[in-house]
Amino acid sequence: MTVELDLTGLTTRAAQVWGGVRLVPVTRDEPITGLRLHARAYGDEPGVVEVGPRTHYVSYIPHGFVATWSDDDTPVAAYGTQLNRDGTGEDRPARGLRLRFHRRTARRVERNRLRFLPLHVAVEGYLALHFGGPEVVWDEWSQRAIRRGLSPRVEEAYLGAEVEGLADALKHFEIHPGQCGVLVYVADALASAFVVPHPDDYRALHTTLLQDMYGELVHHYATLATPSPRFDVRLTDEVASVADLRAAAARERAEWTRFHDTTMAAGLLGETYAMSRVYRAGDYTLSRFLPTFRLKQENHIGELITDREGRTAYLKTFRLSEAQIRRGHLLTTLAAHDWHLATTATALGLTEHQLGLRLAGAGFGALLREDVLARYRAQNDPRRRGA
Repeated sequence: MTVELDLTGLTTRAAQVWGGVRLVPVTRDEPITGLRLHARAYGDEPGVVEVGPRTHYVSYIPHGFVATWSDDDTPVAAYGTQLNRDGTGEDRPARGLRLRFHRRTARRVERNRLRFLPLHVAVEGYLALHFGGPEVVWDEWSQRAIRRGLSPRVEEAYLGAEVEGLADALKHFEIHPGQCGVLVYVADALASAFVVPHPDDYRALHTTLLQDMYGELVHHYATLATPSPRFDVRLTDEVASVADLRAAAARERAEWTRFHDTTMAAGLLGETYAMSRVYRAGDYTLSRFLPTFRLKQENHIGELITDREGRTAYLKTFRLSEAQIRRGHLLTTLAAHDWHLATTATALGLTEHQLGLRLAGAGFGALLREDVLARYRAQNDPRRRGA
């Protein structure tokens, strides 16, 4: 199913800038009271999640969310956050490397309560992209590709605490009245969008942005970024009364929202996504989404919870790097052409050996037979071409 993100009822407010970080608050017309979120801390041990028979997802999982909902839209309360090291309520000293095992990235823990791992739901979907490997046993594919597919798939990310300036921005900026979310920009590149159902949820989860994952591009931009420009408001001489001032402020707010949503956030809000449902929670649905993998453009993966009307109650996104976009583009194009190299190469405007070398450069060289990959490299040898 291909859809656009629906942010009906959400409004972006005036941005706050700290160095190269710009935070854009998001408010709701009416808070959602039938669904609430709270955090659960796991510490800094690696987590292992079983996602299928003999298939596991391994990552550092510093925190999780617990969603609580009602079946009849009556208000529900968010549970308090309990910090612990090992899930027992005790802060025990670490002894070497420990692994925390989860059965899945989203799991119902009791009636009307769902525990899920923020962003890991989305990243798991990206890592599982055509994970089974070639569906047709063409001669070019290795036995490893046929038996194991893309296992293991590995991607790198940075903790939010490692993104230069983000911790200071979250510490110094005020939370807007009624704020239910934020869009994080680094060097004015959209790094992440985060939306929750209720302002109290956002206040409780504001600092969890430092525990989220951010891509290589975002970390690089933060390291090299110069201070982002401020969008200052300049009033005209026509403002002669308090009423004029209120009208001018309303116009500026509306203009900022229009500019932000249609220009700054266009790479997220103006695109369509392949959506897949993860869990049904009463009238709410937890889903993850993948982009169309447009080369040389902005691409985001993410997860969201929508109500029965399809409106967004919860949203969290992750911006892919150029290398991750290329890998996704290669895999989706291969799958669309039944993993036939010659046909896929034609669709991409490449020769077959160029496609083979591109696969190797993207980290998929083990999928090809060694003699086939050696032949592709020989065909690309400039000495051979000049002979």
